Parts: sequence; C-alpha cells; structure tokens
Amino acid sequence: MTYSETINYLFNSAPLFQHIGKDAYKEGLENTHLLDEHFGHPHRRFKTIHVAGTNGKGSCSHTLAAILQSAGYKVGLYTSPHLVDFRERIRVNGTPASEQYVIDFVEQHRAFFEPLHPSFFELTTAMAFNYFAEQQVDVSIIEVGLGGRLDCTNIIRPDLCLITNISFDHIQFLGDTLAKIASEKAGIIKPGIPVIIGETTPETKPVFTQKALQEGAPIHFAEEEQYLQSSSVNEQGKRIYQTRDYTNLEGELGGLCQVKNTNTLLSAIRVLQSIGYEIKEPHVREGFAHVCALTGLMGRWQKLQEKPTLVCDTGHNKGGIQYIVEQLSAQKYRRLHIVMGMVNDKDISGVLAMLPKEATYYFTKASVNRALSETEVQRLAGEAGLKGNTYPCVADALQAAKETAEAEDFIFVGGSTFIVADLLKFLSDSF
Repeated sequence: MTYSETINYLFNSAPLFQHIGKDAYKEGLENTHLLDEHFGHPHRRFKTIHVAGTNGKGSCSHTLAAILQSAGYKVGLYTSPHLVDFRERIRVNGTPASEQYVIDFVEQHRAFFEPLHPSFFELTTAMAFNYFAEQQVDVSIIEVGLGGRLDCTNIIRPDLCLITNISFDHIQFLGDTLAKIASEKAGIIKPGIPVIIGETTPETKPVFTQKALQEGAPIHFAEEEQYLQSSSVNEQGKRIYQTRDYTNLEGELGGLCQVKNTNTLLSAIRVLQSIGYEIKEPHVREGFAHVCALTGLMGRWQKLQEKPTLVCDTGHNKGGIQYIVEQLSAQKYRRLHIVMGMVNDKDISGVLAMLPKEATYYFTKASVNRALSETEVQRLAGEAGLKGNTYPCVADALQAAKETAEAEDFIFVGGSTFIVADLLKFLSDSF
C-alpha cells in the first residue's frame, strides 16, 4: 500500500473519534493490553511523562518535549488529534514518524490486529509506543486521548503525571459534573508517582487530593506553588514571564491561556529536576522560546498573516474559549471577523454565549462527520445575538472574510480543532 492508501485504511477500518465521535469510543483496556503484549510491552523500554487535562495538555506536552530536547534527551511525543498529517501524532525530536514506518506497521501487523477490531486510537497508541521503542528514545511525553482512567495510554508507568485543568468536555463519556470529570482524569495518578495539578476548583481539588492519598502519590498544586510571578507581551507577540527561577523568560506561544500553562510547567520542571532529569536554565529558555520549531506545534494562537491579521486557535470548549475571547478583546483592530464552526458533542450554546457580539461571523463546518452544519451553527448563534452568513467549507468562509476585511481588521478562525485543521490544510495546499 502507498502511504495515502494506508491512512485511508486506518481511517476506514478502525473507528476514528476525530471523524465520527462517540461511536469510535471503546471503554476498557482489553484491546490495549492485547496489543501491548503482541509488541512486547514497548512502553517499558523508555521513560515516560503522562499529560492529561481538558485544556492546555497539547501546549504543555509540546513545551516539555522542547525543553527535554534542548537538554539533550531523545524525546518521543505522542499527541492527538493531528491537524494536517496523521504523522504529527508520533514524533521523535520534532520529526514525525516516516511514511514508510506507518505503511510497514500496518502491513506487518494487520493480520494480528484486524480480528481485535481496535479503535483508531488504540491502534495508533500501539504504533506510537512501538515506534518510540524502535527509535530508542530516552523519554516520551504521552498525551492522554480522552479522560484518563480508561484511556489506552494509561498502561504506562511514568516518571511524572501532569493534569492541566478540568472543564466541561466530552461529558457523555466523562461525566456531567466537574468532580466526575476530575475523577476520570485522576485515573492516571499512579502509586508513588509525583503528580502536578495545574488548576483546581472547589469541586475538583478534593478528588485529586483523595486519589493521590489513596495511591501514595506526591501531589503538587501549581496554583499554590506559584512559580510564575507575572507576564507581559512584547512587540513581537511573545510572552515574557517573570518567575521565581527565571527572569525575562520568553515564550513563543503568545496565547493568554499560556500563562496558566507556564505556571504548571514551572512546577513540572522543578519536580523533573528533583527526580534526576538534567534540565538547566538554558534548556528551559530554549524550549519555551522555540517550541514550535523544536516540536512542530501548530494552532495555538497561531498568527498566519498580517494586514489583515489572521490568527487561528484550536480552543473549542468553554474553558478554552474564555481565554480566546479575553485575548481578542485585547487586540487592536478596526473590525473583527470570526470564521466559526463547531462539532456536535460540545456545549455549543455555552460557547456561543461567550463570543463577542460586535464581530462579523462566517459560519462554516469542518470536513468531519461530527461537524455541526453551518446553518445549525448560524441558528444557535443567532439565539446568542451573533450575526453572519453561512459557508459550506472553511476555505469559502476564509475567502469571504478576506474579501470583506481591510488591512486594519482582525480575522480569527476557530471554534473547533477541525476548523483549524481544515484551515491549515487549505493554506498548505495553496502554496
């Protein structure tokens, strides 16, 4: 098979949550353990760091990877979903797995895994662990796919667990209260393994405290440790942090949500240093300043052009959108244009109610089955006082926004990871 044929095979033969949502979700770890045994438990052959949370886990995972790479470690990075190419999910020192590896993995092992009918995520997790073992990485940053307790990444025994925050997302799987969602994400806490909690609420903190006590896991609440003292944005749009350990720490990621992420990461760095990781100040500075180049991170308050300014962000739930709205309010522009689409398993009305009413909207849908139709988004948006026209795809919506916008205007594209994915694919194909 060619690479394109292999990817189509994976998408079509293994249920893909990215495309179809809840029908792709498999509860339990039976398949994961069978796959793991088949490959000889590859995750035991390298160190791991496990990252969970509702928002910020992608940024934290990539930044940790960038810091460790800068420190000279050979670093695996497993994240989801991908934006442009499947291989973004599986990287070593920022370089995606080769197309040939993906082809060979499927061709060599399909006779074993096809009778299991694994989910897409079960299969790609096995692929990632196997690849990292073959590449003889020193350490891998493993991002949880969904939840934690029953996520198929949860077979690892990491050096550190990190849970960024808890917000309402995937409530049909994880529960309809913050405490229930926290309980699922706390499932990654392991006996004796230190855990960092980035943010808590009165509902979630007791859940984490009790689970850590039950497992005998040292727990660190980043909000209480507060290694971050202040932050500002320079003329280049980079965040400059003043911390207890580093003055004028420059972060490449300019989004407002990165302030909380950075405080969480500073706590994580301290713990990693205490358990033997050779991380020095220059490594931290290099990782923060060049995370995108070092790891290939995309879609986090990513500026794509100027005059008019074009920015995209993958924030897609109330927790993520609140930061985007706050960031938009701090921008200087003549008029604001928002290209917007959502998927059908989010708190859509809750998100729409937060968005600025003075913007001109371009309602569209992503090219996944979970996408809400542009007319339904428009209808729900209208109930929230938002006005705009509909467009059948992201490319058409972006083109309309560009034709309307003037040089001093601001165009934001978001509402869903998959809207951003379609945007980046379109822009990539245009060059």
